[in-house]
Amino acid sequence: MVHGFRNLVLNKAGLLATGLAILASAHAAESVQQPAPAAGTQKVTVIRYLSNAGSINASEIAAAKGWLQADGVVLESKGFSQGGPESLFAIASGSVDVAGAATAAVLNAISNGNDVVAVKPGFGVSKTAKSNFYVLAKSPITKPSDLIGKTIAVNTLGAHLDYTVREYLRIHKIPQNAVRLIVVPGPQLEQTLRSGQVDVAAVGEWQAVFAGKLEADGGVRVLFDDYQVLGDITLGYDVMRKSFLEAHPAAARAFVTDSAKAADWAAEHPDDARKLIAQLLAKRGENPALAGYWPGFGLRQHALFTDHDAQFWLDVFEREGKLHKGQLSVNTVQTNRYNSYASQ
Repeated sequence: MVHGFRNLVLNKAGLLATGLAILASAHAAESVQQPAPAAGTQKVTVIRYLSNAGSINASEIAAAKGWLQADGVVLESKGFSQGGPESLFAIASGSVDVAGAATAAVLNAISNGNDVVAVKPGFGVSKTAKSNFYVLAKSPITKPSDLIGKTIAVNTLGAHLDYTVREYLRIHKIPQNAVRLIVVPGPQLEQTLRSGQVDVAAVGEWQAVFAGKLEADGGVRVLFDDYQVLGDITLGYDVMRKSFLEAHPAAARAFVTDSAKAADWAAEHPDDARKLIAQLLAKRGENPALAGYWPGFGLRQHALFTDHDAQFWLDVFEREGKLHKGQLSVNTVQTNRYNSYASQ
């Protein structure tokens, strides 16, 4: 089950090369247009990233609202990512400027020499926004020990869902090699579970639209969720290279602060956020009806980090022997420096 970042990124390299580019729709609704700043008014910084199928992040909402453009930042999607390790490979290779990945995957990357730092949380775990581990309603799996010998589908190895399983097994004193993890893309999770190809389907909080459809179709139940395992914690990071931050500090601050503003707006106006997310999904050829199942980003107000977000996983990695005691610290992993709300 334990797969290091180096092995993961080598396996993902071929997939990254075939990522689909998102084409802007000429017929998109006016509310999701992304106007560029007027010529000559300010320097424009393009921030490249990878999209996630079925998921819209806070920075994409900030772009759709026009806030990023007003601050001289234009987002440019370079295709779709299967998961965090692939996004981290892309930022390491210079293909993108910001990468979204689970905290565990980011720690793997940093400990392997990648010069990145988390500048904002991507999603969070809360009572209302969480990752669910589903079984069929008729499944004989009802308690932790029933997982022994079973197969669990996750979106990628070496990331949040993988490590949530590990922590769940540890808490219940079950060997980590007692279950089998396989990779299944979010859009195929429901079919894979219902057809009996896997015993458990893990649906990340960032994939909540798939969880909503799965529950709406009936015949499933939640075995456990990551809030039960991890509590109130950042689910994943948006990271940038330190060289990019040094070269574009104002753009980085705009990206982080406007994204935090978008996350706050979405929390305060969930119905309007779902309408906007539906438009953004439709714009890139995905099913807009999925937006109706969106539960929110699960982030704290202003999308600020707390030490617990990193320290929990640092303790896990030190306990598992992946890090030496004190090898990494909270401040080397994450920073609120580029979030203007941190100084308010």
